[in-house]
Amino acid sequence: MRTLLISLALLCTASMANAADWRVNQALKGNFADTRDAVVMAIENRGLVINLVSHIGDMLERTGNDLGAAKKIYEDAEIIEFCSATLSRQMMEIDPHNIVLCPFTIAIYTLPGQPGQTWVGYRRPSGSAAAIVEPLLQDILREVSP
Repeated sequence: MRTLLISLALLCTASMANAADWRVNQALKGNFADTRDAVVMAIENRGLVINLVSHIGDMLERTGNDLGAAKKIYEDAEIIEFCSATLSRQMMEIDPHNIVLCPFTIAIYTLPGQPGQTWVGYRRPSGSAAAIVEPLLQDILREVSP
């Protein structure tokens, strides 16, 4: 029984460690609006066009009452969608199934109880797309980081 419990604990720990491997999250000093504007500028500085801004925080706040949920998840949260025709074409020529990675997204959000701190994150591409897309996402994050 003890061996089973230890095995389960190790498995859970390994699963938790790997659970975040698919995403990059970085805490930055600053407020939401300034950080969001810096992300927009970093995207546009590369000649890329923003397709959509998803107001995820507003949606969760608005629908929370209808769902009987009282917990405030974010103070502010948006996801910015954008695309690079060049990079998208490169990764889809390698593997047409990489279409699921388009558009690229960067999330900007603040958490309750963490004033002066804004989080920026993205989904880490894998496989053949990683070498094509992740350098762009990393560069945008570097430009936004003080």
